[in-house]
Amino acid sequence: MILPIYAYGEPVLRKKTVDIDKNYPELDQLIKNMFDTLYASHGIGLAAPQIGLNIRLFIIDATPLAEDEDYQDIKKDLENNGQKIFINPKIIKREGELWKFNEGCLSIPDIREDIKRPEIITIEYYDENWVKKTETFKDIRARIIQHEYDHIEGILFTDLLSPLKKKLIKRKLEDISKGKIQVDYKIKFHSR
Repeated sequence: MILPIYAYGEPVLRKKTVDIDKNYPELDQLIKNMFDTLYASHGIGLAAPQIGLNIRLFIIDATPLAEDEDYQDIKKDLENNGQKIFINPKIIKREGELWKFNEGCLSIPDIREDIKRPEIITIEYYDENWVKKTETFKDIRARIIQHEYDHIEGILFTDLLSPLKKKLIKRKLEDISKGKIQVDYKIKFHSR
């Protein structure tokens, strides 16, 4: 089932999330619905707060990037290991150079900005089978994971902008929160 994505201005996007356990109701169906929603909105990552849930869960699917010229050196890895589910994740290490990348967000349509993030992360999490994992990512997946991880911490990518950039997009953000924007996927605005 395709779920509505909560837009900028929805309070759930600003809350720090809580851990879940193996008994979380219909978790398998929720994860399936999240992937359905992700694909319907043409995204590569989706966090539970973006569908209105205050839990520590996010998904990524970087496999579409395997066709991009910029990622040909990791094409096979993206094809075989690009889709991931992160339950109760905790980033335990960020390292490497800060690199700038133009980010967008399904909850903040039509705004893209350059964001600096560390190039390497190590993250602990449970997968969909409740197997605890610790993995290090040092490619585009590190970027996607950090963006989605911020969502479960109540942080949006626009929070990482300079005061000047924030001022320049303030009006656009207000319009999004009021529903004055068109998107081609299901979205829930704060004012509606």
